[in-house]
Amino acid sequence: MPILIFRFQFAPKMGESPEAGHPALVVMGTRMRARRQELGLSQEALAVRCSLHWTYVGQIERGRRNIGILNLLRVAAALDLDPGDLVEGLAP
Repeated sequence: MPILIFRFQFAPKMGESPEAGHPALVVMGTRMRARRQELGLSQEALAVRCSLHWTYVGQIERGRRNIGILNLLRVAAALDLDPGDLVEGLAP
């Protein structure tokens, strides 16, 4: 008798991207958090610097949001980074 294996994929929480938890998003968010902490900034302070909501910044850092290009540019500028530093080597 064959064994069936089911893979459950839960819908993202309200406000999260369908891609939430994708490895590329998680790695980029980890890089972003590391740089923010290196600069001694809170999520709120970073959010003010790049004109984003602090909850959105937290969701990006946890890999729960698929950040748009303009917001990526804002975040990179606020972290004094080249945007490529946040996405270098990431696979789609």
